[in-house]
Amino acid sequence: MTIQRNTIIQGDCIEVLSRIPDKSVDLVFADPPYNLQLGGGLTRPDQSVVDGVDDEWDKFASFDDYDLFTHQWLEECRRVLKDDGAIWVIGSYHNIFRVGTVLQDQGFWIQNDVIWLKSNPMPNFKGTRFQNAHETLIWAGKSKDSRVTFNYDALKTFNEDKQMRSDWTIPLCTGGERLKDEAGRKAHPTQKPESLLHRVLLATSNPRDLVLDPFSGTGTTAAAARRLGRDFIGIEREEGYARLSRARINAITPLEGEVLETERSKKSLARVPFGALIETGWLKPGDRLFSAQRRHQARIRVDGSLTTGAITGSIHRLGAQVQQAPACNGWTYWHYETDKRDLAPIDLLRRRYREEMGLA
Repeated sequence: MTIQRNTIIQGDCIEVLSRIPDKSVDLVFADPPYNLQLGGGLTRPDQSVVDGVDDEWDKFASFDDYDLFTHQWLEECRRVLKDDGAIWVIGSYHNIFRVGTVLQDQGFWIQNDVIWLKSNPMPNFKGTRFQNAHETLIWAGKSKDSRVTFNYDALKTFNEDKQMRSDWTIPLCTGGERLKDEAGRKAHPTQKPESLLHRVLLATSNPRDLVLDPFSGTGTTAAAARRLGRDFIGIEREEGYARLSRARINAITPLEGEVLETERSKKSLARVPFGALIETGWLKPGDRLFSAQRRHQARIRVDGSLTTGAITGSIHRLGAQVQQAPACNGWTYWHYETDKRDLAPIDLLRRRYREEMGLA
């Protein structure tokens, strides 16, 4: 059985999940009920009522009921995930520790926990506890052996060439992004900011990946996925939320083409042997290669090795030897003469080879 991509399905998450084929999903983002266990209405110091989370979908009779529900939906999510797939779950102190236990019990392998620091959190109006200024996200692979997607270089570029940390300061969803109902009130009490999902998807998915959100709400995950060229399936129990999210998604123009490309690790690029450049004829046996300032030079031999006349070796080994260095990246050390007799690194020819052979 197949389920149409790029759609919001109204229905019970466990029932709908049961209809999704095994190992068909690349990434899950789940924002399950928090089970806040609110004992009564929350008011501000001026006695105005806080529009908190008191909806039926967040109410469970006991912790046992909540744990059973968590086991059921996580079991289905693990089934539909590909072997190298991953899941994100977001929660508050009310539920995230219980969810984390179930994740590990079912064989998921936790990669990180990430703290979402809210730059504009709601005050603690009663003054009886610390102000709740964060939520926790758990990122886990399907198993210990899963080779999960992690776009390290893209995240580092995103973060001004610094490693992305596990604490993310992002404001709450406010202003024009906050969806309203027919009466002009906020449609959903816990709508997540699209910037949070942008970062999650940028970090751990690729264009055309299938992203599943079993608690879609007002469609934030689907909106971010559509904008970033990912496919999505959203599951939402409440008809009103599903209707609003469909309208939201339909108004988004997806990004396409080169703007979706990200920085990639050199390790992820296809390997090109130096000899391949000789086979193409771009470099020939007998051609000379030079260091950047022409201090050292070597001739190319038929097998792709280099020789100075006195010593021989691969582009890397010979580069290290002439510099008396422990190692050398021959692709950037050795240069060839262009038609204008300028010097250019042989790495440019490697890039050209990848492009022309469809390996880029």
